[in-house]
Amino acid sequence: MGTDRRKVLAAGLDSLSRHCQTDIPHSLQTRLALGYFFLIAALLVLMNTYPLIMSQNLMFRSQQTALANQTALISNTLTTADELTPETVEQAISQLEDLDVARVVITDEAGLVLYDTGETSAVGKYALTREIAEALGNNDAFSSQYRDGTFFSRAAAPVMNRNQVVGAVCLYEQDSGQGALLQELQRNLRLISVVVCLAVLVLFWAFSAFLSRRVRALLGGMRTVRAGEYTHRITMGGHDELAQLAEEFNQLTGRLQTTEEERRRFVSDASHELKTPLASIRLLTDSILQDENIDRETAREFVADIGEAADRLIHISQELLELNRLDEERTRRREAVDLNEQVERTRRLLTPLAEEAQVTLETRLGQACAVWCNTEDTVQILKNLMENAIKYNVPGGRVEVTTCRRGDQVSLSVADTGVGIPEEDLPRIFERFYRVDKARSRAAGGTGLGLSIVRDTVRHHGGQVTVRAREEAGVVFEVLLPAWQGEGEVP
Repeated sequence: MGTDRRKVLAAGLDSLSRHCQTDIPHSLQTRLALGYFFLIAALLVLMNTYPLIMSQNLMFRSQQTALANQTALISNTLTTADELTPETVEQAISQLEDLDVARVVITDEAGLVLYDTGETSAVGKYALTREIAEALGNNDAFSSQYRDGTFFSRAAAPVMNRNQVVGAVCLYEQDSGQGALLQELQRNLRLISVVVCLAVLVLFWAFSAFLSRRVRALLGGMRTVRAGEYTHRITMGGHDELAQLAEEFNQLTGRLQTTEEERRRFVSDASHELKTPLASIRLLTDSILQDENIDRETAREFVADIGEAADRLIHISQELLELNRLDEERTRRREAVDLNEQVERTRRLLTPLAEEAQVTLETRLGQACAVWCNTEDTVQILKNLMENAIKYNVPGGRVEVTTCRRGDQVSLSVADTGVGIPEEDLPRIFERFYRVDKARSRAAGGTGLGLSIVRDTVRHHGGQVTVRAREEAGVVFEVLLPAWQGEGEVP
């Protein structure tokens, strides 16, 4: 019955709880921590390298532009000299304003130093540095390095005379001012990185605490429900995935609670139903065994009563097995069934019972009332509804069975003029073992399972069953089943 569903739901909760206990606190938190760590590390590396590289390149280009302008000025000044000698070079340089460079080196076309403001001892020696060599090859050259907070830059340009390279000019520059700016930028970036790192750590701690608190609430709820407290619910605000998980958990727990309540009520009701005939059998057998002088006729009556009690036990067992079959089967065999034909067969079968109860059994059958069901289930539905309508009727009463086609459904209506059902009992009439008048139901041979079997059978075939009170007297049960959509006669 509901025990299998309860076990499945409990197993699902247990598995989910174990999964959360082992994986969520460690795996989720570790992955979040590692993700944040690598993200922050990448951002900090990018923040501390890209701006510095761009700033260095910008300063390199600034140095190159400034030195290129000065080398061009000196080269143009030396072009006017007929011949490059130490004297003509010094005379030409003296005509220029103070040069804002650390060192000026001028060579002839062979690389011999003619003028050097940095090392006077280098005059008369050859200076074949890379920049000077490129300048003597009629190319402009520039190189720059940044170390120890200072930019060291060199620029060289050829000295031309009548389209011939007659020498080279090489300028040296040491700029600690821009180096200081770059160091200041680096310090500021480090400070910003520290601030950002601390802020992210605080935010991550807050987020981790928030997430851990919500996960702990889920774990606590799962442990509570696993311990058997099915009324427990988790309250979690927000609309994120954890809030949705909590809502799903609450719905799952609600289903588990309902199943558990149904199971307990079912066990209690089933035990009560089985206890009555068993007690009767025990009482009757004790009476036979204890009375040594019991006559044969009385013994036969007692044995007949024992047989009736045994028949009731068999009837209850059969209905329990039918309910169990309905609970276990996910799909039902279906075929085209002529509902009108089955109504007539059931009417003929129940006519003796109706005559004995002095109840008139009438049928009004519509056209094209073939249903997509199966014969056994159709007979089960008809027999339960029509038999109940006869048993719980009054002498001189009437039972009307009506069928009609409603679009893609077929309607089956069973109305009686019997004792009826109180309004407050109508919502529970399809519950297992529920009976309005327990004494009268037991006297009529009812177990309180017939309507449950009808409801579950109809639902398995995609239909629905409802009940309502009649204005005069009695009740009306209406069943809607899918109509057979085939063409031609029902086979």
